[in-house]
Amino acid sequence: MSRRRSPPTELDQELAEFPEALRWREWMGRVEAAIFAAPAPVPRETLAQLVGAACRLDDLLADIDAELRARPYEIVRVAGGWQFRTRPRHAAALRAIEGSKDAGAPEFTKLEMIALSAIAYLQPVTRAELSRFAGREISRDVIGRLKSCGVIDAGPRAPAPGAPIAWVTTKRFLEIFALDSLRDLPDLEALERGGLIRSESDEGVDAALDDALGVDGGADEDEEPETPEFDESDVGA
Repeated sequence: MSRRRSPPTELDQELAEFPEALRWREWMGRVEAAIFAAPAPVPRETLAQLVGAACRLDDLLADIDAELRARPYEIVRVAGGWQFRTRPRHAAALRAIEGSKDAGAPEFTKLEMIALSAIAYLQPVTRAELSRFAGREISRDVIGRLKSCGVIDAGPRAPAPGAPIAWVTTKRFLEIFALDSLRDLPDLEALERGGLIRSESDEGVDAALDDALGVDGGADEDEEPETPEFDESDVGA
């Protein structure tokens, strides 16, 4: 005979009997614990269930962040919620530990970074369109590597002969590059008007897109990591 589970204890959100300072500290502890334990960014609606109606959640999160300034990790807003992230300056140390789960962005080659940046700005976009934008061939293997890293996925079929796959970025892309949404990407037209890039594809475009995503220029193309051959026709079959 299986044991009955006890009903969940109702959480006292308001903590009305607590002194004001102690109430605030308890709310801070709850929110920090929830973010720490979550495997994915925690949305505002979830955090609001842990605190009282009078709690100013933005101020609470700011206080938590202030207490973490000396720590090697921080709370950041990504992909529509909040998440603990290791500070970027420690990414190299984490990469040295095999299997580390928070080592920052994968080490993309320059061509992979061009393709990923273009997808971020132009999505949904086909491989042929990416190649025209980049001024060089974006191979199936490049697309396959980005997909295996979880930063892109197949979107709608393009209304073109053969109905090719159009590629889009994922929630994982937002998490890796610490973006709350795609609206946080710099305005490409503003970069162009400011003379930081030119409209045609060139090294200025590549560099600006790298800067937009907060990464370096990527590994040299001749150092591209080996990946299994990728066949777009297998996607969504």
